[in-house]
Amino acid sequence: MIDFEKASVFKLSPCKPKDIVASVEPIIIPGEQIVFTFKSVRDFVVFTDKRLIAVNVQGMTGRKRDFTSLPYNKIQAFSVETAGTFDLDTELDLWFSGLGKVRLEFRDSADVRALSHLIASHVL
Repeated sequence: MIDFEKASVFKLSPCKPKDIVASVEPIIIPGEQIVFTFKSVRDFVVFTDKRLIAVNVQGMTGRKRDFTSLPYNKIQAFSVETAGTFDLDTELDLWFSGLGKVRLEFRDSADVRALSHLIASHVL
């Protein structure tokens, strides 16, 4: 579960959807499309055309997984911080109604402009 009290940070890098689609396929609804996928060492985040799915892989074997589904219609505000000269990571902050803030941190290779466009198209 994402820790909303501490605004958990994930260090994410873009990955191919085929690498993680089998893990989230059982919870994808008919007609829902995967748009962006990002992975850390074990955990991953999927942005679909309807929601954000954060997957926390747990335990030694990684068989236990926590799936957190965050629909875009619950986002009240968002903020994008692009990479700088010395700070190469980018950040996306999302404020969810009734839940709190979630911070996702991306490596420099992530296209946060496209990601912010996706979120804006659903929030605004």
